[in-house]
Formats: sequence, structure tokens, C-alpha cells
Amino acid sequence: MKVIVTRARAQADLLAARLEELGHEVVECPLIRIEPLAGPVDVEGYEWVIVTSPNGARELVARADGELPKIAAVGPGTAETLRELGVQPAFVPTVSSQDGLVAEFPRPEGRVLFAAAEGARRRPVEELGADFVALYRTHPLRPAALPEGDLVVLASGSAARSFAELGTNIPAVSIGPQTTRAAEAAGLQVVAEAGTHDIDGLIAAVSALAWP
Repeated sequence: MKVIVTRARAQADLLAARLEELGHEVVECPLIRIEPLAGPVDVEGYEWVIVTSPNGARELVARADGELPKIAAVGPGTAETLRELGVQPAFVPTVSSQDGLVAEFPRPEGRVLFAAAEGARRRPVEELGADFVALYRTHPLRPAALPEGDLVVLASGSAARSFAELGTNIPAVSIGPQTTRAAEAAGLQVVAEAGTHDIDGLIAAVSALAWP
């Protein structure tokens, strides 16, 4: 099966390798470019910092001003990136989403900083009273030629919207409910949603749909 991977190029390698190990042909079609936002991130006085993506984890560790407090990571991919950077996350929710994190977050939470993409959904701000800092912004990319494939893997709402703008009718596998909603609102057909909102979940969802 020919599977289109839409993640930013720096993040696509592991997903592409896993798909190829299963015998799929991978078509890389990055639709998002990550732009880090300049400046230090003041973490002094916080008991927790929440990060929601590998990009956020890298930016936080690189730009933290002060000693890092306890880190909450949304999802095993984000947690693994922190460990690779020498930071052990203190909390990873069993449900890899902002909603899952808020529901499971240790109480009393103390002072919390939510560090994520510019324009990110801000459930921790609403429910935990967290402060917010933008670490990076995303920019849509348009490929020079339309990708051809049997299935497209979507790992974010922004990727879903960018893929929809290409005007293809290729069915999609979504990493989770937020991405599914964004994809369907943009007119895409979502044929499967990952049971766990990470690479393992995406691989399992693609495998369940696999056809020769």
C-alpha cells in the first residue's frame, strides 16, 4: 500500500521507517514548516511546565531560562523526545491529548506554564489556570506536485487543512479526535482514527486498513 506521510520532514523519519518495515511504500509530502519563536522561556516560579509535542519539547529545553521544574508531556512521543534531551518527564497522561492531561493532572497543580505552538488549543489555560507561552508557529507548505497514494496519514489539524487544500480524494487516517474533526470539517474522508494518539496508534490504524 502506498501511504502519504504529511509530517514536517524532521518528524517524519520514524513514522516513515515504521511503515516501510511493514512493507508499505511511503510518499513523503511535508505540509507543515516549523518556525521557532525567538527568545528565552522564563520557567522560574513554576511547579509544572506542560509540553504537547516533540517540537515543543526541543524548544523548551533549548530556551528555558532557569532550572526546569516538573515537566508534563502530552503523549509518549513528546516524553521520549524529552528523555533524549536528558529531561525525565514527571507526568505523562494515559490518554494522549490535552483533555486527557487535564483530567489526569496531579492536584493540587500549583503554578503551571503551558508551552506550545502559537494558536494551539489552550485547555490547560482554561482548566488549570496555566500561563501560556508560544514556542513556535507552523506554516503550511504546498508540494510542487500532487502526491499519489492509497492513504494519507494526518498527525495534526493543520496538516489536515493543508492536505484538504490540495483537492485530492485520498482517504485519511487521523492521529486523534481533534485532527479527525479538523479533517472532516475541511472535507476529507477519515477512514480510521488512531486508538492511541501517537506513532504506535497511527501504525496500528494503518495496519488494520492495509490492503495489497
